[in-house]
Amino acid sequence: MTETPASPIGVLVMSYGTPESMERIEAYYTHIRRGHPPTPEQLDDLTRRYETIVGGVFPLRENTNRQVEALQRTLDESAGAGRYACYQGLKHASPYIEDGVAAMAADGIREAVGIVLAPHYSSMSVGGYIKRAQEEAEKRGVKMAFVRQYHLHPSLIEALAERVSKGLDKFGAERDRVRVLFSAHSLPEKILEMKDPYPEQLLETSKAVAEAAAVREWQFTWQSAGQTGQPWLGPDILETLDRLAAEDVKNVLVAPVGFVSDHLEVLYDLDLEAKKHAAGLGMHLERIDMLNDDPRYMKALADHVREASKEVRP
Repeated sequence: MTETPASPIGVLVMSYGTPESMERIEAYYTHIRRGHPPTPEQLDDLTRRYETIVGGVFPLRENTNRQVEALQRTLDESAGAGRYACYQGLKHASPYIEDGVAAMAADGIREAVGIVLAPHYSSMSVGGYIKRAQEEAEKRGVKMAFVRQYHLHPSLIEALAERVSKGLDKFGAERDRVRVLFSAHSLPEKILEMKDPYPEQLLETSKAVAEAAAVREWQFTWQSAGQTGQPWLGPDILETLDRLAAEDVKNVLVAPVGFVSDHLEVLYDLDLEAKKHAAGLGMHLERIDMLNDDPRYMKALADHVREASKEVRP
């Protein structure tokens, strides 16, 4: 009797999401605001930011698609074709996290792994993705395991350290007189009361990358805080630049280790806003290249997916 081949293990690749077109910005923003439409001023501001950086082409959407495709290839190469099947699930845009789980179930998948395109765990970010995926998986009869963090995977650190080293080369003869600023998306300060691991994990990544790239002058800063009326983790990168200018620091390399691809918080908040602020202070600011679909980043993801899959299919 011929044994029926097992269905693939599903891999739900989750990320924040971005609009599919300029016309979808309002719906996207409304979803972020939990069903409350943005004011005309808020909508105009976000639309202007997208128009400024990309002219209607959304790099996060394209980059995420490429990352999912690259992870699929990496898993096929390391575990054999047919062992894993990748699906996409977005927090604030279609296909939503629930859509990704539903698609797996419709394809007959009963065991799956969820992983977020964010190396550091926070209950307010990665934890929220996992909660939504788990709830939908239980409804659909899909057994799921999750990768909660991968911020110290050797391949991830190697890829980031190489980018820092190449970034320092942009300063030429001033290479040894550059302050490296590691950064990540800020979160509300209340996570500190919750003993959330997010800040500590970011410092662990920053320290490991600095050591691997032989960087001595570095520090950590936050960026892209939300406007919610409550305190967010700081200092913000613009405040940090002000302080560095007061210390007579002239050269700054930003390494946004909390992000894994080119998108709004990188292309606008850093490349335009922070760079303009630095120039006004008489500082030379550069940024490292993002990971996007770097093979070493894909290896880090694939290694953790394969390890987590042992929980659903030993």
